[in-house]
Amino acid sequence: MYGVGIGTQGVEWEERIDYKRMREERLAKVVKAVDESEADVLFVFRLEGTRYVTGLRTHDWPMAHWGMATVMIPKGGDYTLYSLDYVNSKARMPWLGDHLTDTTCRGLELYEGAIDWAMAAKRRLNEQGIVPKVIGVDAWSPALYEALPKVFPGVKFIDGQNIMLKARMIKTPDEIKCLKLAYDITMAGMQAGLDYLRPGVKECEVLATCFKAMYDYGSEWSQCANIVCSGPYTAPYRRFTSDRIIGYGDPVIIDIGGRFNGYWGDFTRTWICGKNAKPSKELRQQHEKAYTALKAAEKAIKPGNTTRDIALACGTNILGGSLGHGLGISANEPPLIGTYKGVFDVKDAVTLKPGMVFSVEPYAGVPGIGGVRLEDNYVVTEDGVDVISTFPFEERFF
Repeated sequence: MYGVGIGTQGVEWEERIDYKRMREERLAKVVKAVDESEADVLFVFRLEGTRYVTGLRTHDWPMAHWGMATVMIPKGGDYTLYSLDYVNSKARMPWLGDHLTDTTCRGLELYEGAIDWAMAAKRRLNEQGIVPKVIGVDAWSPALYEALPKVFPGVKFIDGQNIMLKARMIKTPDEIKCLKLAYDITMAGMQAGLDYLRPGVKECEVLATCFKAMYDYGSEWSQCANIVCSGPYTAPYRRFTSDRIIGYGDPVIIDIGGRFNGYWGDFTRTWICGKNAKPSKELRQQHEKAYTALKAAEKAIKPGNTTRDIALACGTNILGGSLGHGLGISANEPPLIGTYKGVFDVKDAVTLKPGMVFSVEPYAGVPGIGGVRLEDNYVVTEDGVDVISTFPFEERFF
């Protein structure tokens, strides 16, 4: 396999990513999901959701932010986009047409702003001849929780995020190309971090090097704060990066992800710091556990199997009940793998279907010895699995 096999820019001599087709297919999936749901209208407040429906890219935040953009989608799909970037969107997003309104959605974390937006949404629905009895909401601020029932009295409110996730779980061919390019960008970051890694540098310096490479390749954002942890911080596993100085022979876990056109990369490797350093026998055993679990999980990925089958194949090498997660326009979305009650409850499992894209990330570690986490990305195909991740593992563990 050769990854996605294409460059990141548009060209006339090869068919690459058809963004117009991707937007249209994504919107069609959301409209279908709304039409098949109980909801008469769906309110979308999450920024990744508004981007999925409309293609709007706006100012990203590392936490929930209320009021940058909102989408309202009634049955039939005559959606409305409310955006703080109205002028920019009007100038550069001609496909929005009359779906774009200059009505503000600012201040939805405040009661007054939530009331104002809800009243505007109600007027828009009235203009469309829609009097909703059921409204799906993908996220609530406390102010929206108070305001929406007042503006829409007697309406039943349901979980709208499940409607969005249903639409997004199966990726289109263009989405898969975006995800593969996001992996390629992340791969460049991993290589840069590995090239920089040596005794005496700090974890945060390694991460900064990864970040620079990913941003040099056009990454829009990072999948999270991202993780470089070393030495004793690998067991118990610490999910952030510090100013620790990395020592000779330390295990170093690098878990990073860049973003290409809204789609996330995310993979993990564990390295040994120092050119001639060798891992202990006990640490090699931990790597063998994680690596064997990863490859066993990979063999279980095929249509008709379930996320439970993947988790059972991986065995006990599951950190905090989480073995993996879907990748898409969110860095962590269904199908979720390993998040089952008790011993992998059957009813929580998701049946694998072609077009699902997700990661698997087993862990093994012992305090005083060190920890190992490995993560690869996969696409479920018609007859099995396409392994997106091609980056090698630390040779000194084998």
